[in-house]
Amino acid sequence: MNTIGRYTLVLIIGVFVGVGITLERTVLAERPDAAAPLPLDELKVFAEVFSKVKSDYVEEIDDKKLLEDAIHGMLAGLDPHSSYLDPESFKEIRIGTEGKFGGLGIEVTMENGFVKVVAPIDDTPAQRAGLKSGDLITRLDDTPVKGMTLNDAVKKMRGKPETDIKLTVVREGEPQPLEFVITRAVIRITSVKSDMLEEGYGYLRVTQFQSATADSLREALNKLKKKAGGSLKGLVLDLRNNPGGVLNGAVAVSDAFLTKGVIVSTKGRVEDSRLKFTATPADYLDGSPIVVLVNEGSASASEIVAGALQDHNRAVIMGTKTFGKGSVQTILPMNNGAALKITTARYYTPHDRSIQASGITPDVVVEDLKLAKNETSQSSRIREADLARHLTNDSEADTPDPATAEKPKPTIAPSVDEDFQVREALNVLKGVNIVRSQQSG
Repeated sequence: MNTIGRYTLVLIIGVFVGVGITLERTVLAERPDAAAPLPLDELKVFAEVFSKVKSDYVEEIDDKKLLEDAIHGMLAGLDPHSSYLDPESFKEIRIGTEGKFGGLGIEVTMENGFVKVVAPIDDTPAQRAGLKSGDLITRLDDTPVKGMTLNDAVKKMRGKPETDIKLTVVREGEPQPLEFVITRAVIRITSVKSDMLEEGYGYLRVTQFQSATADSLREALNKLKKKAGGSLKGLVLDLRNNPGGVLNGAVAVSDAFLTKGVIVSTKGRVEDSRLKFTATPADYLDGSPIVVLVNEGSASASEIVAGALQDHNRAVIMGTKTFGKGSVQTILPMNNGAALKITTARYYTPHDRSIQASGITPDVVVEDLKLAKNETSQSSRIREADLARHLTNDSEADTPDPATAEKPKPTIAPSVDEDFQVREALNVLKGVNIVRSQQSG
């Protein structure tokens, strides 16, 4: 796998600022355009506004707060995933890379001044309370979300374990707002879960991508192969509602099933944001068929894995269209202990496809049977293309799709009888094996 120079990888999880792939630049590089002329006229306007607010606003405002608010506004105007991280938020992101953090266990983003749920994380208070992808959070306790920054909302949702918070949620198809009282917990993420679906056929669920996810995945595969008598007939890789994580985790998971070729590349304006990752010659399944399950909650790192395996014809992608977050955020540490999280590149699948705001279209579209029964409208599903100021796809038109420590639950695969998509994935694996046996015979 390629090295990544001056970058170290950082994970953004839980109720942090959105989802996906993030890089941290540990050294601020000199830029060729650093000496570009300053926009003096515009800076004069800024200074004039600052002065009038200082002198005429109804209450006296601290200079530091005014300037920090101006920075927040500057970044909020770029895209939904760029933001200013104060020292406390920056520290929390670093802690989050360990896969252990306090909170509710949801991935969120900001849309039109409200907090939207991208996906609840498995085995967390938010998931057990019943929060769903696409839910719009309008109040935190009795405080309206409108007017908060995403960082402010995140801080309010975080808190001491064993304390409660009330979320008021607007959900498509529900006539009245819903209220959820959720008890905060220290979330310990088990990123890989595994089990046997039936004899010879394994199931792996990756809940999000951490630095050690690939090691956990290989360990789980070894256990599944041992249960199967040495080798698997097929594998269901479940990436549904997986909101992303670290780039190296996604690359290493893809590499576990690929033997050659590009896994993913990133392209941006700055030279060191142009990266390419390639596979090493080892397939942990020895060519056994794979079905990857995805849905609208599969974002960023999940889409890298799905796109890589799809482009290399290594897996059948099944489910519903993915979220469509194909951008890379870089964390730039500041001298004051804060940091900028700013979008610096798009990522591309091996066939040079940008999925930004478009998503991965499954090879086999299979709706969640429960969802199909209970929801007549698709409009409640949030994707990248639904977010205000989202980064457009540069290769095609941007067309939106028509608390104490929680103990993880036993790593048991969903019942094939209860999970329609898993059952269909298992049927596809069996079908592939039938075709292979006929061709070899």
